[in-house]
Amino acid sequence: MSRAHAEGAVPVSAVRTGVTVRVPAKVNVQLAVGAARPDGFHDLANVFLAVGLYDEVTATPADELRITCSGPDAAQVPLDATNLAARAAVALAERYGIEPAVHLHIAKDIPVAGGMAGGSADGAAALVACDALWGTGASRDELLAICAELGSDVPFSLVGGAALGTGRGEKLTPIEVGGSFHWVFAVADGGLSTPAVYGEFDRLTAGADVPEPTASPALLAALRSGDSGALAGALSNGLQLAALSLRPSLADTLAAGTEAGALAALVSGSGPTTAFLVADEAAARKVAAALMASGTCREARVAVSPAPGATAAPGATAAPGVTASGTA
Repeated sequence: MSRAHAEGAVPVSAVRTGVTVRVPAKVNVQLAVGAARPDGFHDLANVFLAVGLYDEVTATPADELRITCSGPDAAQVPLDATNLAARAAVALAERYGIEPAVHLHIAKDIPVAGGMAGGSADGAAALVACDALWGTGASRDELLAICAELGSDVPFSLVGGAALGTGRGEKLTPIEVGGSFHWVFAVADGGLSTPAVYGEFDRLTAGADVPEPTASPALLAALRSGDSGALAGALSNGLQLAALSLRPSLADTLAAGTEAGALAALVSGSGPTTAFLVADEAAARKVAAALMASGTCREARVAVSPAPGATAAPGATAAPGVTASGTA
């Protein structure tokens, strides 16, 4: 079988024309976490919302599986067989009995190791790109099954929009969203390991009665109505205390955004990116500027949700059920 070949980051212009797929970041507007299961995972009630920060993955024919990357923090992206984009290509090729001979170039814009599912997004995008490049004709259900094998967040990166993830997050139920929500994301220096954050959650809850995770009716109603104020009052993240325990400085970032006028603030997923829900575009610019002035983050990014899932560029032949909006 072809091996993944680690290469240094290359400019996007160096990538030959191929199938390009754009895929969004996510924010967890609710992340309810159950106790650790015997398999080490946790049952979740994970309300995903895709946001308008995107990676792009381009697939072109090659003699063997190669991964390259460009963009912010590209040096932190693994360029070997552990990369989820590489794993996605191998999984699809194995299912259809072909060699995973493809060059996957990742144009990175989603924060790396930031709790916004950047690696999962790349896995979903690579799957859609390779399906189009190789003409495998995989169904949407087949792609979602491969996504679930790759990781808990990968199926949502394929679907986009808004969804409730149960199980370990991979079992998705679409959620209706009645309007647009404006966000500011404060990018921290360095990353946080998701397994480490869950490990800290287990330590902090040891001996406690951890309730079964369930989706908040108030939060689901706020999404349906498109009411930012109501959503602000319903946001929650069961991993936030664990992330703050491992990275106490995030409390200063949360405070800076709140003082600048954010409707609500929370750690995004396992962190260390922090998310600020704001009223509108003008408020987003104000909060982003205040966060940068506070010196508590490396970068402040503005985005709107919901956003479409993994979407093949015009002219590419995507899998059945994967349309211009990423859903059937």
